Amino acid sequence: MKKLLIISIFLLGLQSAIAQSATEIEPGVETQVQKVKVFPNPATNVVNILGLYNSQRAAITITDTYGNAVLQHNWAIKNNALNIPVTSLKSGIYIVTIRSEEQQVQTKFFKQ
Repeated sequence: MKKLLIISIFLLGLQSAIAQSATEIEPGVETQVQKVKVFPNPATNVVNILGLYNSQRAAITITDTYGNAVLQHNWAIKNNALNIPVTSLKSGIYIVTIRSEEQQVQTKFFKQ
């Protein structure tokens, strides 16, 4: 039963993570809807995120499903993409939040 639940959650996450829209992170602050692609999903070593706006400084936070921050970085976004190393993460579902002056994006991925 537990495996079935995990597999169904994984399939839902995989289906929606292929091309996701940005979500409103701060209530009352209007954000522009933007399509981003997250791959590979499930990830083993690196998560690639395409469709971002270039930025000199973006705060990237990865949280687990309980809301605990497991990785935090400040990186520049170049070529409208990010490559985030995730080898240190345990298997599971994670949420990536990207905040910069140009954008606020939140998306999810599965670490294998």
